[in-house]
Amino acid sequence: MDFIATIAFVLAVLAFMGIKIVPQQKAWVVETLGKFDRVLQPGMNFLIPFIQNVAYKHSLKEEAVAIQRQAAITKDNVTLNIDGILYVRIIDPKAASYGVSDPFYALSQLAQTTMRSEIGKIILDKTFEERESLNVNIVKAINEAAHSWGIQCMRYEIKDIEPPHTVLQAMELQVAAERKKRADILESEGKREAQINISEADKREVVLNSEAAQIDQVNRAKGEAEAILAVAEATALGIKQVAEAMQMQGAHEAVALKIAEKYVEAFSQLAQKGTTILLPSNPGDAAGMVAQALSVFDSLSKPKNG
Repeated sequence: MDFIATIAFVLAVLAFMGIKIVPQQKAWVVETLGKFDRVLQPGMNFLIPFIQNVAYKHSLKEEAVAIQRQAAITKDNVTLNIDGILYVRIIDPKAASYGVSDPFYALSQLAQTTMRSEIGKIILDKTFEERESLNVNIVKAINEAAHSWGIQCMRYEIKDIEPPHTVLQAMELQVAAERKKRADILESEGKREAQINISEADKREVVLNSEAAQIDQVNRAKGEAEAILAVAEATALGIKQVAEAMQMQGAHEAVALKIAEKYVEAFSQLAQKGTTILLPSNPGDAAGMVAQALSVFDSLSKPKNG
């Protein structure tokens, strides 16, 4: 207790002697006989007792000033309840002391009027999207007016925007309708893509089938052409060999024998091929038939004179 009492006595003596100790980030405004004299800097300062006195004490720290909730009307005539917070600091203690009686109250009122003015320039939908631009515009307007007060507005933040209940319901319905619209669009686009894919698949299938059919027809045609060519070549070869054989000795008798065999074979098949049978006048005369066939062969084999 003695120590505390001693400290209090020392401070009282210093104050009586005119010694003032200003804390850091503080600004004290001194008046001499009621007139502004100077601003005391942090540390120890000396005043003339009874002549000079500290009239105002200001903090140079950044301070937050709450802006009360207020009603504002948008450009499309919707009433909103808005509140915010203002961050300010004193940059000129003299102007803050003599420029305005209550600087923070003046700033809060200026912030409210500026906010109502800025809200009235935009429609409801833009209010939620342009909060940052609103904050910037409000800070700019406040600094233009508060410069003569020795106060600087650092930033402004809108805390809450509350539209009427009916507007909230309408906005919720609008959001729901917009989401349903996007869902329907996505679903329709999905169906369209599916139909396009199915059509492309069907088209591709038809093309592949037609190409396969074309290739099959080409292959069949090539096979038939090759078969016909092979038969023709075999027939030509057989005719050539027969012609060569006809030039050999005994070919006439071999031909007669072959004709006789064919005659007998054909005659044996007559009853098996149908119900109507056409017979020669003398069916038992095989020699006559052979002789007749040989005469035809001889007439064909003899070279014709040009």
